[in-house]
Amino acid sequence: MRMKLNKSSQLLLVSAVSLLAAGLITACGTLTTDFVFVSSSRAAGADNYGEIDVYEINSVSGLMRQIPTSPFPSGGRNPVAEAVSADNGNLYVVNRDDNTIVQFMIGPDGKLYPQNTVNTPGIYPIAVTVNGSNLFVLDTYKPLPICSNAEPCAGSVAVFPILPSTGTGSSQKPAGALGPPVSNPAIGANYWPLAVPGRPDDVVAPTAINVLNPGTYAYVTAYDSTSNTGYIFGFSVSSGSLTPVNAGAPLASMSHPSAVASDSSGKYLYVTDRVSGNLFAYAIGAGGSLTNLSGSPFQTGNQPSAVVADSKYPYLYVANAVDGSVSAYTIGSGGIPTSIGTYPTGVQPVAIGIDPSTHHFVFTVNFLSDNISDFQMNSTTGALVHAQHSPYKSNAQPTAVAAIPHKGSQ
Repeated sequence: MRMKLNKSSQLLLVSAVSLLAAGLITACGTLTTDFVFVSSSRAAGADNYGEIDVYEINSVSGLMRQIPTSPFPSGGRNPVAEAVSADNGNLYVVNRDDNTIVQFMIGPDGKLYPQNTVNTPGIYPIAVTVNGSNLFVLDTYKPLPICSNAEPCAGSVAVFPILPSTGTGSSQKPAGALGPPVSNPAIGANYWPLAVPGRPDDVVAPTAINVLNPGTYAYVTAYDSTSNTGYIFGFSVSSGSLTPVNAGAPLASMSHPSAVASDSSGKYLYVTDRVSGNLFAYAIGAGGSLTNLSGSPFQTGNQPSAVVADSKYPYLYVANAVDGSVSAYTIGSGGIPTSIGTYPTGVQPVAIGIDPSTHHFVFTVNFLSDNISDFQMNSTTGALVHAQHSPYKSNAQPTAVAAIPHKGSQ
């Protein structure tokens, strides 16, 4: 039997349904906890310009979905690295093949608005990080006319100040633009070369960079193809200017470092080695010195490619490119990592991140399967379980990830 409604009843029912739907939409809107930005190195078109997928994460289920109008152009070819400003208002994307960093303003809905583009001092930038009011970028080769893929040379570090807001009213310019790179008075140039003392002609290629909070020291991992050795270089940081520690000599060596991270206290440094399949752990001492922790190195999966330390909980996660997995560790007393378990991802994860709002979701970008794996993290144990409907499709060959809290969840 079907109940018949008169016209007034029908109108009331429609109004009630409309109000319920509006309430559900509003409720769903408040469940967005983060915006996640994933760069992809290959896109449609003759020049293969990169793109940036923007996802929102549901705070309950972990479901990731692309926002309307996503993806956005990366502003160049082959984007390989991303970082966000300290105020979460800007995204910086490194386009390797164009030697550029593109600044995007992030809207309250996660949409990206390109603002400015700057060239890096060197050739082929490969990594970037932001600490406070400075952006640090690694170039594969320092800016010399002889440096190229045909004649490789050592890499370099550059520091760009992030400018504050200027002007007022209609002439106001928002914060986030990059100023000219900081000058290195020792060489009269705007970069710091990577070199092993006594071996000035070695080809030392940087692989990753980490800057401690509150920006006292920067650590750069690099691979010396001349001596077939991996190194960690240290720099003290003051007003964006770098001073090599240990007289410029490497602080540690290994086979081939691939990624670096520090814990939230700034007392411990963690470096992955892609050849040996290990995680090296160090205590950071006076003057930026590094001392091996007991038991270091610790085993990872095959060819670890990225590492991240949770800033809220005592956990650390390593993406393993060959195995297609994440190795999870709890950081115990004295900074020593202890294995929690290993969890499958897509094919060849190359970047990893943790949601900055709740710290309950861990995600990897998977280069060869063109998708993102999203995990819910157990805050008590650090164990991971795939979030709802993970993995999520991305554009072709994703390379990097960054995230900000949703404005309503800050």
